[in-house]
Amino acid sequence: MIADSFDSIWFVGCGNMGGAILQAWLDKGLDVAKVTVIKPHVSPLPGGLQSRPDYPDGPAPDLVMLAMKPYQLDDVAAGLAPRVGDNTHIVSVLAGTEIDMLRQAFPGAGKIIRLMPNMAVTVAKSPMILISETDDDGLKEQMDQLFSPLGRPEWLENEDQMHIATALSGSGPAFVFRFIDALAVSAVQLGMDETQAARLALAMVDGAATLAAGSDVSPGALADQVASPNGVTRKGLDVLDADGRVNALLHDVLKAAMERNREMAEEAKA
Repeated sequence: MIADSFDSIWFVGCGNMGGAILQAWLDKGLDVAKVTVIKPHVSPLPGGLQSRPDYPDGPAPDLVMLAMKPYQLDDVAAGLAPRVGDNTHIVSVLAGTEIDMLRQAFPGAGKIIRLMPNMAVTVAKSPMILISETDDDGLKEQMDQLFSPLGRPEWLENEDQMHIATALSGSGPAFVFRFIDALAVSAVQLGMDETQAARLALAMVDGAATLAAGSDVSPGALADQVASPNGVTRKGLDVLDADGRVNALLHDVLKAAMERNREMAEEAKA
């Protein structure tokens, strides 16, 4: 069962990502009675929950999910820090907000963990990118149990890797969506019905991703396996591969996203 080791879970903020995580946990069996959502404005929440604008009195929570906007950290910490204890794990999905900043904001908290999911948590297919301030096998096992129902946990070796992991895994779905759309648009330009082109592009990518995920060889090797010499697929691959253009394009895409994540981290420190 989700979060069996946590009797009290506070969500501070519950926007798109926080709401997606909460909904996925509820779908997997989380007891709604364990959850408190703290946010200033009332809005529809998963599980029929009602948010509250202030922090509950009483014992410190077992788990706090920081899911507000990064710029709100100082304001949140002013009210939240006195209410957490050394038994409180804090999991942050705040982009560009490093562990040192979180520890400064919550000096009395227990373990602090950064998490970078993507919106595929709603279908239990998001890589769950994790880094903590200590290399604690017990903590990793606990977090793996908590987040594995939402996707595959991936622990980073050092926090600097979070910048590229954010670009690749956090922003990556948007890049894939753009690629799917471009395939469909190109098919329409070549004479296919728009609705059918969109349907075929989606179905093709879904099937290709499933094949790649279940294969023992790399996606690059799979591409070569299905491309007969001088055949239809090879002609298309030749265009993608010419002068390394597809690799160069995606390098630039990831680099731009990674550098913006670094900038956000520096802006947060200022």
